[in-house]
Amino acid sequence: MAPMVALIYLFLSYTLRWIYSRIITMSWIKGIIPMFMKVLVFALVWWVMTNGALQSWLIGGGAIVLATLAAKKPATHFTIRYFKLVMLIPFFLKQSILGGVDVARRALQPSMPIDPILVECPLRLPPGSPQVFMTNMVSLLPGTLSATLENNRLKMHVLDQQSSYMKDYLLLEEKVAELFSVPVQNTGAGELL
Repeated sequence: MAPMVALIYLFLSYTLRWIYSRIITMSWIKGIIPMFMKVLVFALVWWVMTNGALQSWLIGGGAIVLATLAAKKPATHFTIRYFKLVMLIPFFLKQSILGGVDVARRALQPSMPIDPILVECPLRLPPGSPQVFMTNMVSLLPGTLSATLENNRLKMHVLDQQSSYMKDYLLLEEKVAELFSVPVQNTGAGELL
């Protein structure tokens, strides 16, 4: 659920930011519009998460206000390529389904074919939004779960160290780099540390 919420949030926030930059030019409104956009995005995410249940808005209203107050402007600005965001959706859905089927298959087999390992990989993405987005998306890969992100290193739990998790990880990293229009650094990705 977290990667889908992140996708919805990114898409809506950058779309609304683009509309805002094209339409609004009055200086007094520039402080109100970003806050309104955050409220709108958080309200939409709440609505999606609760399937539009009206009784949930009693709690949701407070959650939206707190989330809006807690939301900080990113320290660095990255450009999102909307076409790549749209192209990421089928990849996201495919990997989510494959991940669910893989875990279900392993859980239902009597021999429980797992060979878990904790892998630490240096991220080849710049710090900030690209790394956070990558960390959230790693959990949708079959048999993987992101554990921590510290000092440009992502620690992830892998169900089977014999699987092709590293190939999937590197492919996802390339897709995230394309999404944020950032270069991928060639610094030892996929090393077991």
